[in-house]
Amino acid sequence: MNLYSLLAARAAEGRPVRVGLIGAGKFGSMVLSQAQRIAGYHMVAVADLDVSKARTSLERVGWPAERYAAKSAGEAVREGTTFVTDDVAAMLACDEIDCVIEATGHPIAGTRHALAAIEAGKHVVMVNVEADVMCGPILAEKARQKGVVYSMAYGDQPALICELVDWARATGFEVTAAGKGMNFEPRYRYSTPDTVWGFFGWTDEEVAAGDFNPKMYNSFTDGTKAAIEMAAVANGTGLDCPDDGLAFPPSGLHDLARVFRPVADGGRMARSGLVDIAASQEPDGREVFNNIRYGVFVTIKAHNEYSRACFKQYGLLTDPSGWYGSMWRPFHIIGLETSISVLSAVLRGEATGSSKEFRGDAVATAKKAMKPGEMLDGEGGYAVWANAIPATRSLSLKALPIGLAHHVKLKRPIEKDQIVSFDDVDLTADLDVVALRKEMEESDRPAQVSAAAE
Repeated sequence: MNLYSLLAARAAEGRPVRVGLIGAGKFGSMVLSQAQRIAGYHMVAVADLDVSKARTSLERVGWPAERYAAKSAGEAVREGTTFVTDDVAAMLACDEIDCVIEATGHPIAGTRHALAAIEAGKHVVMVNVEADVMCGPILAEKARQKGVVYSMAYGDQPALICELVDWARATGFEVTAAGKGMNFEPRYRYSTPDTVWGFFGWTDEEVAAGDFNPKMYNSFTDGTKAAIEMAAVANGTGLDCPDDGLAFPPSGLHDLARVFRPVADGGRMARSGLVDIAASQEPDGREVFNNIRYGVFVTIKAHNEYSRACFKQYGLLTDPSGWYGSMWRPFHIIGLETSISVLSAVLRGEATGSSKEFRGDAVATAKKAMKPGEMLDGEGGYAVWANAIPATRSLSLKALPIGLAHHVKLKRPIEKDQIVSFDDVDLTADLDVVALRKEMEESDRPAQVSAAAE
């Protein structure tokens, strides 16, 4: 609880924390909105393929034009201003930048950016969960070898869930389950970019008037984003994905401890120690009362009668037995909070959540039956959704991670709801990232075998 004090001390010494941002979309805009208000926190450079969009983002969140008029990263460092560029390499070449925030949302580009930043000796805050769930464990290991921090982004749900799990374990409780709230119904699973707006209840006119990305919204709707985030949490905490994927049990706040306890004790979890989603919709579409759609939670178990009594005495929301209780955070405000990760990495040398092992995977699963020659179109598209399964099962199936399922041609027929394997597709592009993923699978395989044996 001293990040602000540490930052103030550095600022007083004339050594601000210097930051680079890759990706000036919604998340990046939220980062920029707060960056201008934190004394001693200097956004040296903002990189985006569309420089005009980056400038528009800065203007939208209230930056005066002169503040982002620097012609180079070096000038920005000297003048205390910001350099806007489409050249990530130019950003990474600036020795004074301490930490890079990767917020593109593109799994291939994000993996390459993280590798390059690590090689340049910079801490990495990985907003890009799509890249993290695909290659995070090996990126974290490469960062450790280089002496820098590779971190999840505080404010996004995976990091906040990891924080709750860490709190529970540091206070001596068994973690029964952890996850987040989300708007989900089973029929959403096969949503496409053409049908997604109907699930939001928006008209064609409303969609046309806004700046909405149908694939991004569809990724949230069909459960893909949930699978990506929960597999990342598994990798960061040592919890497991359910064997058959996320179940999305509906649950409101007062039912968290009842639902997210083992089946043997009356809950919905196959066993203790799993990640899953608290759906805010019933399967028939009714809204769950007192749902936690925007929040995160952890369910814990008391280890003796004394702790159980304390749960009741201090108002913890418990199951009927009183043995299980849930702690939650009702909101997350994503990029508005991400400076916590940057400051933790630079000032403390600590991550706000980081992939420790390859334990969970988000794998491409067919939305429909497909024939050889048809193309997979990745996250939020028409062809596949992501399922969160244990890494041991993913390895045994040779499952294709959702991050590698973009613009890929099938060479074998696939049935609806079938997990797509590496053997089912013809991978001809992005082979450097494919090789990194394979390196991770091989290097982490012994740990997975050991974990399965336990």
